[in-house]
Amino acid sequence: MDALQRQYLPMSETMFYILLSLTEARHGYGIMQYVEELTDKRIRLGAGTLYGSLSRMEKDGVIVFVREDDRRKTYQATEDGRALLKLEIARISELHRNAMTVWRDRDE
Repeated sequence: MDALQRQYLPMSETMFYILLSLTEARHGYGIMQYVEELTDKRIRLGAGTLYGSLSRMEKDGVIVFVREDDRRKTYQATEDGRALLKLEIARISELHRNAMTVWRDRDE
């Protein structure tokens, strides 16, 4: 897992949302729609970005191919992928806590 941590942490926002969306099995277009919905259309994944990321993540064992329906490949996060996501959420939470502490101190 340490090698994966060095490779994936900290995550780009795009990578974070792709992996977050794969806590449930989804195909590429489903991932695109889910990320748009979660981010209120702030993030719109391009096909090249998405499929390049999926390929890399599958090769690294972060996600796994689940099935193919009508030429749509469905993927899901592996145990390692979920562990990475948990670490990244903890990192983001720490950033938020620290920012709010400093901001509160400055806001008075």
